[in-house]
Amino acid sequence: MTSPLVVLVGPPGAGKSTVGALLADRLGVGYRDTDADIVAMAGRPIAEIFIDEGEPHFRELERTAVRDALESHPGVLSLGGGAILDDGTRKLLAGLPVVFLDVQLADAVKRVGLDAPRPLLAVNPRKQWRELMERRRPLYTEVARAVISTAERSPAQVAEAILDALELRQAAGQTPPAAHREEQA
Repeated sequence: MTSPLVVLVGPPGAGKSTVGALLADRLGVGYRDTDADIVAMAGRPIAEIFIDEGEPHFRELERTAVRDALESHPGVLSLGGGAILDDGTRKLLAGLPVVFLDVQLADAVKRVGLDAPRPLLAVNPRKQWRELMERRRPLYTEVARAVISTAERSPAQVAEAILDALELRQAAGQTPPAAHREEQA
């Protein structure tokens, strides 16, 4: 069984896809997004799955996609925002290098946009996002080895913070900054 080098979790608009691709590039590994896996598996967008078959069906597809990716993907993996709602998924994440990308509402709204096809944010997105985070924040922090705030950071800076938090600089072929090298000496 091969497990991911890094697993990214967080709400819609946290930057999981953007940061994940950057991180994979820096580490020289593949990038995978379970939402993309679900779209490929179902042959249609997530919003359509929600509308046509409901959230429970989507969550079942998500459980399968996450389990398959955790068992087979050795690179950087991004999970859909709600994947951590499943008890079984949280158990599978135990002991893995999971990073919670913590984003503030204002930043998430800018990134997601108010008209994006996000089924759980369709009506009153700001209020829905706040309520979603009240339910999910404890679960994100439960599974996370590291919590990285995205506030006032570019995607590249967030990727660098993840490398530092998980001590992956050598895997990325990078030398730690001078101050960090001195601390290790």
